[in-house]
Amino acid sequence: FQRIMSSSSAAITLSNGVKMPVIGLGTWQSSPAEVIAAVKASVKAGYRLIDTAAVYQNEEAIGTAIKELVEEGVVKREELFVTTKAWTHELAPGKLEGGLRASLKKLQLEYVDLYLAHMPTAFNDDMSQHVASPVEDVWRQFDAVYKTGLAKSVGVSNWNNEQIGRALALGLTPIHNSQVELHLYFPQHEHVDFCKAHNISVTSYATLGSPGRVNFTLPTGQKLDWAPAPSDLEDKNVVALAEKNKKTPAQVLLRYALDRGLAIIPKSVNISRIEENFNVFDFTISQEGIAKLEESKISQRLFLQDFMAGHPEDAFANERK
Repeated sequence: FQRIMSSSSAAITLSNGVKMPVIGLGTWQSSPAEVIAAVKASVKAGYRLIDTAAVYQNEEAIGTAIKELVEEGVVKREELFVTTKAWTHELAPGKLEGGLRASLKKLQLEYVDLYLAHMPTAFNDDMSQHVASPVEDVWRQFDAVYKTGLAKSVGVSNWNNEQIGRALALGLTPIHNSQVELHLYFPQHEHVDFCKAHNISVTSYATLGSPGRVNFTLPTGQKLDWAPAPSDLEDKNVVALAEKNKKTPAQVLLRYALDRGLAIIPKSVNISRIEENFNVFDFTISQEGIAKLEESKISQRLFLQDFMAGHPEDAFANERK
């Protein structure tokens, strides 16, 4: 968990020796048309990590953007780090390799650099029924696809410490990365310490407090009702530090995660903001500065993943009580 001080080449070395860039482009809620332009702009700005998921329904467009960037000579495939994630129905017994192959076909790639279990919960195809597949069985499938070479690294997302521990206890391929909601107002110190103790890198999503989550609509067109939450971007200590460093509050929040040794995947389709989010390598936040930022002691999860409620592997069951 080294302090990240340098430029676009900054990376975290995973336990299998693979180097993962510390900053990437998040693509949740990015439509296919938007994401092609966003991926191209991000790579030209210096990003080398692209984060997507089967459930985002934009893998095909991202594949098109990557193919065009490679053909134009902007970047080589081996210089990119592509992450995608298996959705709940792909975690059901016998489904994972097919899910990964479908993602690879859309991405027009022979392998992904990181493949994550998007959730710990397996469901049937239309998510109308729980599939009681324990995380041990889910991880056995990840071990198998890792050994095929279709994924250079494997990991989990939205799993709790106990679930990760059970997967590690199998003694199979270790978990290389854990991607979780993590931001100033949900700092996840216990999870980060747990992962550090087990040599698992951590990727923060919603690093800015996910201000765009309120615009999310289900495939049916329905908008979700989000519980009120304070804004990380408006925190007085964040604003003060931004002014002191001649940076934006968003850049301070991103640097806060980087200086904790984490990888970040801020989402944007705005080219100027994509560039702004990457322009965080010319300042650092000291441990004292991090402690000052955390003075609020706020700890509020924004994404409770309510669809997991009642599933035997609901990662956040204790938080629903």
